[in-house]
Amino acid sequence: MAKSILQSHSYRVKSKQEAKQLHAQMIRTRAPTSLVLSVYSNLGLLRESLLIFNSLTSPSYVAWKSIIRCYTSLGLFHQSLLSFARMRASAARPDRDVFPSIVKSCTHLMDWKLGQSLHGSIIRVGLEIDVYTGNALMNMYGKVCMGSVRKVFDEMPERDLVSWNTVIAGNAGNGMYREALEMVREMGGAGLKPDSFTLSSVLPIFAEYVDVSRGMEIHGYAIRHGFDSDLFIGSSLIDMYAKCTMVEKSRQIFDFLPQRDAISWNSMIAGCVQNGLFDEGLRLFRRMLENSIKPRHVTFSSIMPACAHLTTMHLGKQLHGYILRCGFDDNEFISSSLLDMYAKCGRIHIARRIFEKMESPDIVSWTAMIMGCALHGHAHDALFLFQQMKVNNVRPNYVAFVAVLTACSHAGLVDQARKLFDSMVGDYGISPGLEHYAAVADLLGRAGRLEEAYEFISSMPREQERTGSVWSTLLAACRVHKNAELAEKVAENIFKIDPENMGAYVLMSNVYSAAGRWKDAARLRIAMKGRGIRKKPACSWIEIKNKVHAFMAGDESHPKYYEIKEALGVLLERMEREGYVPNTDDVLHDVEEEQKRHLLCSHSERLAIAFGIISTPPGTTIRVTKNLRVCVDCHIATKFISKIVGREIIVRDVSRFHHFKDGKCSCGDYW
Repeated sequence: MAKSILQSHSYRVKSKQEAKQLHAQMIRTRAPTSLVLSVYSNLGLLRESLLIFNSLTSPSYVAWKSIIRCYTSLGLFHQSLLSFARMRASAARPDRDVFPSIVKSCTHLMDWKLGQSLHGSIIRVGLEIDVYTGNALMNMYGKVCMGSVRKVFDEMPERDLVSWNTVIAGNAGNGMYREALEMVREMGGAGLKPDSFTLSSVLPIFAEYVDVSRGMEIHGYAIRHGFDSDLFIGSSLIDMYAKCTMVEKSRQIFDFLPQRDAISWNSMIAGCVQNGLFDEGLRLFRRMLENSIKPRHVTFSSIMPACAHLTTMHLGKQLHGYILRCGFDDNEFISSSLLDMYAKCGRIHIARRIFEKMESPDIVSWTAMIMGCALHGHAHDALFLFQQMKVNNVRPNYVAFVAVLTACSHAGLVDQARKLFDSMVGDYGISPGLEHYAAVADLLGRAGRLEEAYEFISSMPREQERTGSVWSTLLAACRVHKNAELAEKVAENIFKIDPENMGAYVLMSNVYSAAGRWKDAARLRIAMKGRGIRKKPACSWIEIKNKVHAFMAGDESHPKYYEIKEALGVLLERMEREGYVPNTDDVLHDVEEEQKRHLLCSHSERLAIAFGIISTPPGTTIRVTKNLRVCVDCHIATKFISKIVGREIIVRDVSRFHHFKDGKCSCGDYW
């Protein structure tokens, strides 16, 4: 009687203290040792469990079962499998209480061969029909072989909600979205209702399909059944709405979550960054740290692009330090994000150092490094890395070819680009996309081979839509090479595809202005005004003492404007003594020559550079970001300035980096 009472109490024990008290009673009543061991193992108290287990001369099956389950629950999978082997050697016969733990251990250790062997043992002892064992097997096969998952599922005479969820999650995780959704419907037909795990498995499908209406149906179901406060559901909804570009809806869900863990914070941060809300993403990251939520490795991968786009070097360096302190620096994804951030912030040498420390870079790391070299004008380094990637048996993909073709474009390597383009199709079976066509068209245009570029774009296959972005690269080249006749043909193609293309209107207006066709330029500007299209204003940014300063063309609003203007005047005098002659071709206004010279001196990058010079000690590198292409005269002027002040000046414009030093630029005057 006492023994049965103690057994019933053992299932209600919730703490170590209660377990100790029950243990004392068991000793007094001489209850079986296996019962005491079960209590400790169920609570995950390994030390206490081992003290009892190791005292047993000949452990019973119940004792083996308890220690194996304890090891598995604590993540000690090797010890769990070793104990199972010792149990089999002792001739103890495993049953439905042991196999789920052992299969789980194989899954976590990714020991598929042993897992399949266990499956054979399960069949031999007739346990393949057991729900718990079947669920464990499906979870294991879901990592490597969905066909086996469905086979196990179909052979199970009894299935619970976990069984259905395992198959649904496996299908969704392996990109088998239709199969996953069909299983949800079948589950409903079997009389089972989706739970929070089901919903969090299917929501990413609608995020992938950008199917916000179906996602909203799931959201409504979650609210009606009280799942909307569930962390997993909340994080999945945040992610789904963000990927459907409804980031304000993501924010509402995030703000109403009663609790937030690292996953929900990361979902919200990633959603902001993916939608271009970089400042907001950084603010949320700071709030997460203030709330004592420890970032996960994916958090850093999410936030790094914000630093790269905003070129916030100081924050990027702080994050790098945090990564080192957390021991995440050996994580491939974080290293790739770091090197990409440093490359986009103008520190290509640091990016290269990170890359060279990586033991086995994956395709993402190789591509980020190749693109970094391309943007900094190190075309031959980019080509060398591309070849090294193949030597290291990393197969180039779609994005890798975009990177290496971009490198060729920035260096005028026409023949190499043609060979790479042909190799992409012939050797790797990759169908060229818009980015590949745009890179080659841009290259031909920069090289002055405008007719060839026109024919190349025209030759794009019918199924590959010729969007305005590809033609716009050629239109920009027509402007540089002052070919108004071809520019008109190109613009006509653009307006057929995209009548509201603001960039094409601006470029064509500039082509007319450069050719002195002021009436045609005015006609286009009137057309732009009638359509509500406004020209994007030139803007440049510079970071001084951890604060970002923005300058517009002709901007007089900065508190130090008069000091900037005075510095530019002094620089202009010295530049003219060195032989500088203003190039007014890019001043696209019908004004006097003197006025054109004044307009050139007030370009946004000149204001930012002058501010950087007066605000930092001699010898400090000046780093400026511009939202448009650097004009010819500013490029010439910055070369002179770098020589006069003895500084390196790095300007990141819309298409690449320019490193000015000692009167020269890294682009070799080809951009």
